[in-house]
Amino acid sequence: MDNEILFVELNINGELKYLHINKKWTLLHVLREVLNMTGTKYGCGTNDCGACRVLINGEAKNSCVIPAKNLEGKEIITIEGLQDNGSLNTIQKSFVDAGAIQCGFCTPGMIISTSALLKKNPRPSENEIREGLKDNLCRCTGYVKIVEAVKLSSVRLEGSIG
Repeated sequence: MDNEILFVELNINGELKYLHINKKWTLLHVLREVLNMTGTKYGCGTNDCGACRVLINGEAKNSCVIPAKNLEGKEIITIEGLQDNGSLNTIQKSFVDAGAIQCGFCTPGMIISTSALLKKNPRPSENEIREGLKDNLCRCTGYVKIVEAVKLSSVRLEGSIG
């Protein structure tokens, strides 16, 4: 039965959402089409570009291929959930300050991946940064400013500068 509707309880950005969803819907579909949370982008739909990345229990995952029905009991954080009291958080500010956004389409996924990376490794080398972002594609840049933004985020999160 392809149109089977399920009731799920999802923890998104610290809020419980009680939803009736189609059993085939992905998390990305639920975020964008049901909850109108459009910060998470639809890029490829095939788990290849990283535009749809969210944090699931602290790990960066592509939401375009994860069935929403499988996420009960998990903590889901979207780009909207990273803000700091309604303002950009340190990583988001660092991306802006480093000029790491051009068209901005890949930026939410890059920021999500950066957040996961810096939680695991607060002072990554350039090679570790590039490895941490390998599942995120950007068609506008050569990644130089993105890597600079991750380095700036790392320094700022350590409290070295404001």
